[in-house]
Amino acid sequence: MRHSTLARAALLAAALFASSAFAFDLQGHRGGRGLSPENTLPAFERALALGVDTLELDVGLTADGVVVVSHDPYLNPMIARDANGQWLEGSRGPLIKSLTLAQLRAYDVGRIRPDSTYAASFATQEARDGTRVPTLAELFALVKARRSGVRFNIETKVFPNRAEDTVAPEVLTRALLAVIQEAGMQSRVSIQSFDWRTLKLVQQLAPAIPTVYLTSQTATSDNSKDPAWTAGLRFDDHGSVPRMVKAAGGAAWSPNGPALTEPLVKEAHALGLQVIPWTINNPADMERFIAWGVDGIITDYPDRLREVMGKRGMPLPAPAPN
Repeated sequence: MRHSTLARAALLAAALFASSAFAFDLQGHRGGRGLSPENTLPAFERALALGVDTLELDVGLTADGVVVVSHDPYLNPMIARDANGQWLEGSRGPLIKSLTLAQLRAYDVGRIRPDSTYAASFATQEARDGTRVPTLAELFALVKARRSGVRFNIETKVFPNRAEDTVAPEVLTRALLAVIQEAGMQSRVSIQSFDWRTLKLVQQLAPAIPTVYLTSQTATSDNSKDPAWTAGLRFDDHGSVPRMVKAAGGAAWSPNGPALTEPLVKEAHALGLQVIPWTINNPADMERFIAWGVDGIITDYPDRLREVMGKRGMPLPAPAPN
């Protein structure tokens, strides 16, 4: 009985996800890091003002149990300065899980480190000095204040090969779901992850929330082939990633762009899955994926994607009211 109830809830979640999302889902990656400092309130503000369907973001948990918006499990020296304005040294700063929210607030994440390769990659990003790591609750409050109906695609940052870097998957998942419920955002979120363990937990704890299965398939790594990342599912048992995602109960598959092909899009659609590739920044790639029929695109440059969509006569998400 319990299994059939969860199965029905998962099917309902997938149906609601498909019907509530726009015909094409324009997602601002980390709020649109090509334009503003990643995963910050200024970035999300700008994305809302520009007009996106979904804010894509990442979350972690502080030492005092606060869900914060951060891509890395540690303070990244490429974007973080201490209370004295000095760039952090080394390859990584303190772990998010080791800092209280108050301690985390001491760091400025409002610009990319000058003269770095990372800065060169996002030369059009406008710095916002004095910006702090936001909490997820603050982001929800911002969107409510702007009277925006935007959705949220929230990635859980946990790593089966680096378990010591973050809290346990169940701890983060339960904390995340509590913030979502407190804000009343259950119908406006999807939860995604490369670590499929958290998605399995979401399906158990909140089956009405759609789960999005992230994959990264490159010449040197492929999380879809590693059962540690896929919550025990084995590629050889299913024969393709879309079939794995379907077997796992996912509503959507989110592959890295270079790994996606038109036949895979068709296969995923035949299984009832949405396909939303990441992180697509080149307009020519956007054009190709749209022609293939993808259901959305995650991009650092929502302005570029809006331009591509506009030229094709596609409906554009409205800017949020001021």
